Amino acid sequence: MTDQSHDRSRGPLAGIRVLELGTMYAAPTCGRMLRDFGADVIKVEDPATGDYARQWTPMKNGQSLGFARLNSGKRSVGVDLRSAEGKDLVRRLAGRVDVVIQSFRPGRMEEWGLGYEALAADNPGLVMTSVSGFGQTGPNRERPGFGTVAETGSGFAYINGWPETPPTSPPFGFADSIAGIAAAMGTSMALYRRERSGQGDHVDVALYEPLMFIIGDMIINYSGTGFVQGRVGNGTGSASPRGVYEAADGKWLSIAASNQGIAKRLFAAMGRPEMIEDPRYATNEVRMQHNDELQEIVKSWVAERPRAEVLDVLDKFEVVCSQVNDASDIVVDPHFLERTLVEITGSQALGRVLTPGPVLHVEGYDGPGYHGVPSIGEHTDEVLAELLG
Repeated sequence: MTDQSHDRSRGPLAGIRVLELGTMYAAPTCGRMLRDFGADVIKVEDPATGDYARQWTPMKNGQSLGFARLNSGKRSVGVDLRSAEGKDLVRRLAGRVDVVIQSFRPGRMEEWGLGYEALAADNPGLVMTSVSGFGQTGPNRERPGFGTVAETGSGFAYINGWPETPPTSPPFGFADSIAGIAAAMGTSMALYRRERSGQGDHVDVALYEPLMFIIGDMIINYSGTGFVQGRVGNGTGSASPRGVYEAADGKWLSIAASNQGIAKRLFAAMGRPEMIEDPRYATNEVRMQHNDELQEIVKSWVAERPRAEVLDVLDKFEVVCSQVNDASDIVVDPHFLERTLVEITGSQALGRVLTPGPVLHVEGYDGPGYHGVPSIGEHTDEVLAELLG
């Protein structure tokens, strides 16, 4: 059994206490990022219903696997924010923590007397991180927004897919996850500034903005050239050859010859080193102009061999490549098992399950344990006694 308080004591954020008022995906992702590196995260939930994410499928023995992934290791306190007593309790708790994460629609916390200015008056060093669909400012600030809205509104869905398919959102919480990671980065930066100045801050994260940053090339391209990027399937639209290819045994792999050196090594691996001298393939610019025919050459070469053979040849020539993994491949991969995957322990409902651990590694810190998934309000008495006596 893992001693989670010991895990926290060794992390870079050891001693930081977080009050998580967020539900669903993005804000709890921020809480998990902070918890992964040593913070004590206290999750405030409605005592009757809890975080709606507890109802997400897939389920195992009544336990949401998605909720378990984002909330293992946090402490749950049941508070009814609809009541005056509940609001007062949260205000008092906020006076004893370093960070408040919240994901209510802009203006709601202020209506409850729990906005940043009100809480910072009692706790000047407080960092509040607000995650919302469109941010705390701007004409759309009051509009509701989930990840799907961020994925479509940011432009991502428009360029995702193939020319003959509709704009496509991903089948997972893409925008929410990126926003949660960005929120954790913003929180950490605010804590760093507080360390130097003593002053807290309000971090404002819109679900769509981190995703819009990632796809920003399409925006600067249009503003600079007038070109509207469309859907290009597995290509990037900026480097060739790159894509996902089917081998002779029906298995799939990816190749990313995204710079000149890798393209040269790929042609050599294919037994066609002279291609790098061909005026059609000599530079990335001309390769993009002849991308369709070049892709057919790579596709045909891969299709003549089983995947393991293709990957072996590409590895020898140091070409960037990978097999296309599904979940069953990932959980038996020795590299992922050593470095990336962790086990959630201590849950009778879940049994043995593996999940990705921290998103990065820090020398001298092995990372937290993932022991148990809190039930609604499980730690209410413990936390209130500890923080408020």
